Amino acid sequence: MNEARRPMKFSTFQLFHKFDGWSVKEVYDYNIRLAILAEELGFHGTWVGEHHFRGYGVVPNIPTMLSFIGARTEKLRLGTGIVVLPLHNPIHVAEQIAELDVLTGGRVEFGVGRGYQSVEFEGFRADLSEARERFLEALDVIVGLWKETQFEHKGAFYQTGAVDLVPRPLQSPHPPIYVAAVSPETVRMFGERGIPILADPAAPFRKVKVAIDTWREAAIGAGHDVTDAELVLSRSVYAAPTLEQAHEDQERFEAMFDRSRIFNADSAPIDAKTGQVAKGFEFWQDRYLKGGEVSNDFRWEQLEVIGDPERVISQVKELREWGFTNLMCDFGSTRPIPLDEMTRIMTFFAREVLPAFKVDD
Repeated sequence: MNEARRPMKFSTFQLFHKFDGWSVKEVYDYNIRLAILAEELGFHGTWVGEHHFRGYGVVPNIPTMLSFIGARTEKLRLGTGIVVLPLHNPIHVAEQIAELDVLTGGRVEFGVGRGYQSVEFEGFRADLSEARERFLEALDVIVGLWKETQFEHKGAFYQTGAVDLVPRPLQSPHPPIYVAAVSPETVRMFGERGIPILADPAAPFRKVKVAIDTWREAAIGAGHDVTDAELVLSRSVYAAPTLEQAHEDQERFEAMFDRSRIFNADSAPIDAKTGQVAKGFEFWQDRYLKGGEVSNDFRWEQLEVIGDPERVISQVKELREWGFTNLMCDFGSTRPIPLDEMTRIMTFFAREVLPAFKVDD
């Protein structure tokens, strides 16, 4: 199918960020309500982030949260965005995701990554410099457990007995897998493996275009059929009735955003032993220490899917032409937007933008 004619899927992203004055229960209630709303409005799915030890995100166990959301929805795809594999025993992850897939009728999208936040790795006494190697081995273990009977593994970091996993995922051979990809090395690596990527949400459009081209070139070069590849891009998304209102609201939303709570030493991939950027994270140098300050004009032109419906539809069509087939929409997960306003934002987007991307458009 021509890229410009492929259906485009729209999902939401829920960070479960804890704002000042909010209880964890209030954060949960707010975000669960938005996930249910996403199904009511016709979104394809919702993705939930894993974080530990601070208010940046207060979901330490994604399968538990998605099980709760899954019980309150019927069709919504349920994405792990992402499970930080080096912080987990891969056998537990394989079991939990399989169980979730069975419970929800085969609705799981399995997003994974190696993580990066030093505060989380320090809390688990995990070595951040080993994150890539642990991640790769853990993913091999999980896929092996899902696909093989009497699977046994003896690796550098993980060992299993001869295991026949129970339960197995409902989706065969397993839920779709997506890897969070920030560095060009990771993009290329998983292109060669034919595993779809979750493209970097903080990279400008020109860089995500390079990333998807790199992924496709590597995948095709390794002999993979990419015709139906599902590639996911996360973006801050906002549609308003007019361009003028979209500009005004962008400034208002930015004023709500305390960047220091996200761009700081706890978020940076710092090796506790050396005090420097951890091995394997060189591409991230200073990314979370320089403050992340960008102008509204740069965000308007280079980072966000934003504007009136006509502009937003045009932007999404261009992303689809590049090869992305699922737009993970962050409608303001780091901004304390009241529930009634967030409901209006999501409803307007669903009414004005989603119909332009039906299968027969």
